[in-house]
Amino acid sequence: MSAAVESPRTNLLGLSKTELEGFVAELGSKPFRARQVMNWLYKRGESDIAAMTDLAKDFRAQLVQRAEVKLPEIVKTQVASDGTRKWLLSGGNGQAFETVFIPEEDRGTLCISSQVGCALDCSFCSTAQQGFNRNLTTAEIVGQVWLANKELGWKVGDDRIITNIVLMGMGEPLANFRNVVPAIRIFLDDLGFDISRRRVTLSTSGLVPQIYKLAEEVNCALAVSLHAPNDELRSQLVPINRKHNIAELLDACWHYLDEQNGRSVTFEYVMLDGVNDQPEHARQLARLLRDKPA
Repeated sequence: MSAAVESPRTNLLGLSKTELEGFVAELGSKPFRARQVMNWLYKRGESDIAAMTDLAKDFRAQLVQRAEVKLPEIVKTQVASDGTRKWLLSGGNGQAFETVFIPEEDRGTLCISSQVGCALDCSFCSTAQQGFNRNLTTAEIVGQVWLANKELGWKVGDDRIITNIVLMGMGEPLANFRNVVPAIRIFLDDLGFDISRRRVTLSTSGLVPQIYKLAEEVNCALAVSLHAPNDELRSQLVPINRKHNIAELLDACWHYLDEQNGRSVTFEYVMLDGVNDQPEHARQLARLLRDKPA
């Protein structure tokens, strides 16, 4: 006779408002319970379901049985002299990914990962040398922000410590579109972390079809890893350029700005000694970015 297998508990972290409403409906509760749960998770930073005291006692008991708040596990923490903090988080099966907090006078920026490793093989990127392992789940992406708030000592009623979120850690965010977009929605949602769309930035190496798709799905700031002013050089440094060249990439960027009523797109450019740092490169770059269509 085989033993009964317990169903895994649902991780509340990373569920959208609609998904959470569906889940509480399965438990026989009304949609406003989902809003209460989101308030506890993101506004109060509470991970203990039993401590969510304004939830009805019987509903809370159901949640304890059927749900959990499962966070990434910290493997290692490093703190620099300027206050920068780096957390190495477990991705399971010996894998790991990173989250970095960068404090500045007028902001606190959290740089988060979207994948364990990366498949795009940019020549100057250390993550590319590790290869690609897997996409992070929405819960793991959202969990980085939740965990960093806790580790930085944020409490209810305090001013924000994390004012800006940048998807610029390990991985290519647009290659994990199905999990990254729901996470961004939670960052922006007034029932979630309630961060301004101009303070949530997605950085991409240039997956052109996904930029067009992103314009239809969510409104956040866009940053593009350009790193070269011409196709020949960029194809060496950023191999995705062989599939989607600079002209295609820029067209997608201007489309994104038009669709989302954005003010600007950030172009990232790593200066590599003797590779892309010559005066002619600067002149080419100036001509390239000056030609934005009206």
